[in-house]
Amino acid sequence: MSADERSPELSAPLASHLAAYLTELRDVRRVSPETVRAYRCNVEEFLRFVGQRKQRLIDLPDLDLWAVRGFLAQRHGEEKPLTTSRKLSALRSFFEFLRRKKLIEENVAKLLQRRKAELPLPTFFTPEQATALLEQVKPTDEDEPHAQAVTLRDRALLELIYGAGLRVSEAVSLDVGHISDEDPSLASGEPILLVRVLHGKGRKDRLVPAGTKAKEALTQYLQVRHLLAHPATEEIEPHALFLSVRGKRLGVREVRRILDRATQHSGLSASHPHALRHSYATHLLGSGADLRSIQELLGHQNLSTTARYAHVDLQYLWDQYQHHPHAQASSSSERTGRKDSSR
Repeated sequence: MSADERSPELSAPLASHLAAYLTELRDVRRVSPETVRAYRCNVEEFLRFVGQRKQRLIDLPDLDLWAVRGFLAQRHGEEKPLTTSRKLSALRSFFEFLRRKKLIEENVAKLLQRRKAELPLPTFFTPEQATALLEQVKPTDEDEPHAQAVTLRDRALLELIYGAGLRVSEAVSLDVGHISDEDPSLASGEPILLVRVLHGKGRKDRLVPAGTKAKEALTQYLQVRHLLAHPATEEIEPHALFLSVRGKRLGVREVRRILDRATQHSGLSASHPHALRHSYATHLLGSGADLRSIQELLGHQNLSTTARYAHVDLQYLWDQYQHHPHAQASSSSERTGRKDSSR
């Protein structure tokens, strides 16, 4: 374990306060497990920094404004401004907990301003790339039954993330009972596949439709889901929708490996599973859906978060427009030059 990963050396009271803070995040504020993990890592990194400077066990009096300033100053130039800003947010949250518990007099982290940083625009697949990616995830007749079940699981998982705009954590948290066919749509008369997302980001619940491709892929996967039982005990987690090869609920990291295999087989550049969610939103916007509707489908709390996809869509359209013969000023000037020389 590296120095950056080991637990900070804290006094017993400070260690107890840190544990109580993390418990409040998880059980009272009910933030997502990913947020709890991120805040824990950021706060512990700060506490390690203070401990290395003091060269002793640290306690509450050591957590002053100068400690926070020194920690952020050390990060300057070593990481992106957005990363440093997120760490400051974690410290503000931790110090605010200590202040509310009357353990410190002031939240000194609030005295420091965040470094201005533009959020990176979301990366996404084009509609053609998304189709090529998903079409590659198919079992063959030569595959043995267990391998076919794994491939059908991968196809259903990726189709559902793309077809319903799910976060990866939301997809792996789904239970079998969260997927259902509801009343027929007025347009087609076919039952609509609905995905019930419980306790998404911000602990918000939402109900989102998924496409026919996702419905077909899920139907095929559910027929062979039992083949993913533990090879030795034949046990299976009864509620989890997506299972690992040992019958347990599929993990977030495994989704990344599934996408890596799919992009490699389809000849696309390596990407992050969240790119499928970004693609969902961008393709909806490009097809005429309004931002408010996309906000509800994605479960965004703020419309400004959803509005980032408008910038992505405009950038994509501009990139496509570059193929037009009059798009570039240089082309125009070259043609003008030729006309002038011919006179």
